[in-house]
Amino acid sequence: MISTCVFRVSVIAAVLSTALACTSRSQTPPPAQPTRPISSDSDSASPPPTQPAAWLVADTVARTAKLTLEVMAPSNSPSAVINGFRAGAARIVVPVSWTVQWDWRNADSGSPHSLVVMVQREKIPLEGGRPSFSNAMTRLVTEGLPTGHSDHSSFEAEEAGWYWMMCGVPGHALKGEWLELRVDPSARTARVETKK
Repeated sequence: MISTCVFRVSVIAAVLSTALACTSRSQTPPPAQPTRPISSDSDSASPPPTQPAAWLVADTVARTAKLTLEVMAPSNSPSAVINGFRAGAARIVVPVSWTVQWDWRNADSGSPHSLVVMVQREKIPLEGGRPSFSNAMTRLVTEGLPTGHSDHSSFEAEEAGWYWMMCGVPGHALKGEWLELRVDPSARTARVETKK
């Protein structure tokens, strides 16, 4: 008799415990799922809008991206701009192993400028250094070319990654004189993306 009572009490306690657990679960909202901020530089983020850019011509047959780049210094900008963009506001995307050609011109009447492609690190360097790809630079990288001077360069974007196309004159890239270059193994053609 005692063992039957103990058994019944145990069963009743188990049923009540289960009922209470179910009731408390149904009244408690589920925990919020953590959301991961998506950086604009993340591969998983949706790409910035693609803009038709007259200054980039993609040739999928020849696997070539031709860029026409001009540096200017608007009075309302804290730095010189490349084709109207500064501080990575424009990203040039090219497939791996494409040839990138540029015609670059300094149209800033107040300062010398240059252009060099360097791999992105944690911080933009003070001045230009060794290019990431053979020949991916203008002449006189740290001295800069004077007003009205131009340069033509051609290089193969042989390694996927994120790069700066930056002015190599000391301090210029730190002020924002740079575009972003993405050598993308999944890209089928070259394009320009702009950040909002």
